[in-house]
Amino acid sequence: MIISIEPTNVLQGNIQLPSSKSYSLRAAFIAACGGRSTISHFSDCDDAQISLNAVKALGVKVSLAGKNKFHVVGAGYPVSLPKTINVGESGTTLRFILPLVSLVGQKITIGGRGTLLGRPNLFLTETLRKMGGDIQGQGTKESVPIRIRGGILRGGEITINGSLSSQFISALLIVCPRLKEDTHLRLTGKQLVSLDYILMTLKVLEQSGIKIKRKGLRDFYIRGNQKFQGLKNFAVPSDYGLAAFLMAAASLTHSKVTLKGILKKDFLQADGQILTFLKKMGVHFESDSRMIKIQGPFSLEGGSFSLKDCPDLVPVMAVLALFAKTPTRLYDIEHARAKESDRISDLRNELLKIGARIKEKNNELHIYPQERYKENCLLDPHHDHRLAMAFCVLGLKLGVRVKDIECVSKSYPQFIRDFKALGAKVSKN
Repeated sequence: MIISIEPTNVLQGNIQLPSSKSYSLRAAFIAACGGRSTISHFSDCDDAQISLNAVKALGVKVSLAGKNKFHVVGAGYPVSLPKTINVGESGTTLRFILPLVSLVGQKITIGGRGTLLGRPNLFLTETLRKMGGDIQGQGTKESVPIRIRGGILRGGEITINGSLSSQFISALLIVCPRLKEDTHLRLTGKQLVSLDYILMTLKVLEQSGIKIKRKGLRDFYIRGNQKFQGLKNFAVPSDYGLAAFLMAAASLTHSKVTLKGILKKDFLQADGQILTFLKKMGVHFESDSRMIKIQGPFSLEGGSFSLKDCPDLVPVMAVLALFAKTPTRLYDIEHARAKESDRISDLRNELLKIGARIKEKNNELHIYPQERYKENCLLDPHHDHRLAMAFCVLGLKLGVRVKDIECVSKSYPQFIRDFKALGAKVSKN
């Protein structure tokens, strides 16, 4: 479906922020590993629902306990697995489930679709083979479908390249406490990316009674035969990465917006860096553990921003940069090419349609603000939810038409509803 976003001068209202997709998925898989858990404020996005279906296929008992609230009873091993598990387009679910099904020693195929086809998994699959798993994906990137033909995972000295995706490391951190042997997991690669997501995984593992010793950024010592004790009562925090789109919208318009949610600082989020980035650009707001208040517009400053640990912020930062007074450099972003879209080339090519001046390097985007941009262009998010939402924010200033808006359900199913509730002028094309 194509929607039109008309230029909108004023945004006003209160929005309940969506729950963190990243914490929801981690809670689901770590709760699945043992003990009893009650998870509240669970995300209602497509990826989170796929994760619940995936853990059920592992033999985990999941029961609804209220709106977005679930009781989870972790599964013991061995379990009898189905012949196939389909993870849709959820890259995190794919990476998290591969080591867990490899524990069982049964034949199984993990399938996917859409943007997951062609996404790379080689660093994880080759590490699982070194650990004793019999696993093989499609093509040189080892994408879905991925077939597990048996094998027994063992701990010991394990290395994995950490320069492409932190999801590979998080997946191993979840499975290694269940191995018989102790594990020394060492990260290789020139530059480690998205480290905050690894810290998120460690935080949830700690809640389940799992102990992992960390030495520096690259070494993890994991005792084997640990017992997962469940997450007890776990409230999923709100998602800063999704709040970023609403904060950006409020920054560009005459606004009086309050975003409410669970924003406790002890639950680290990589995308929480949006607060630092916005302050650097000249945006003022009030925030505490329950809300963010923002009144725009602001005169934005450009600058240099490293997104090494928060590649999901690339699209929204690029849109903000279009309206800054000075140029902006987004760097340390090469791993953003391996997301739902190539978030460097695809993003640049779409923004060129409005007359943006953007220079692309392998690891960077340079954005030079222009006096005027073309209005009412048709933009294609390449089935990437974050590009789609960023283009909607852009529409508040220029008016745009956005294809395939349904893709936002991957992380924020109610985005258009909330956008309209604040006053955005949205219509079906």
